[in-house]
Amino acid sequence: MNHLELDSYDWRLLRALQTNARLTNVALSEQVNLSPSQCSRRLQRLEQNNLIEAYFTQLNASQLGYQITAFVNITLDKSVKNSDQEFKNAIEATPQILECYSVSGEADYWLRIISENLPTLSTFLSESLANLPCVRDLTSTVVLNRVKHAPSIPLPN
Repeated sequence: MNHLELDSYDWRLLRALQTNARLTNVALSEQVNLSPSQCSRRLQRLEQNNLIEAYFTQLNASQLGYQITAFVNITLDKSVKNSDQEFKNAIEATPQILECYSVSGEADYWLRIISENLPTLSTFLSESLANLPCVRDLTSTVVLNRVKHAPSIPLPN
């Protein structure tokens, strides 16, 4: 893997975009003290080197009716042929599963799921996830309150 050398302007660009990805090129160039054309070239290089993965808007789930967040640990039944791929396909096709991590330890996967309410979550877990032939065990933890949410990663000064 090639490591892209970043200078102070690159770090300023990344920091500014993490704070507000909707900045115009002109506003971004003013914040980082570069001309708009220099800013655009640097931004393109950062995107091409996958330092910037995406630009998106973070929506407020609870305001949109999703009152419940749960973390679910999944252990697969390894005796089921192609259990990993079958599980991954099911996860990709399920929009209320926001994140899925392959993990070490007792479980094989950790999921972050949103749901409208507890009965809907319960139905989803028992009728959808637990019924997948590749799932051996499932445990869930319901979030009571989000204490910290940091959508940006720490960058050097």
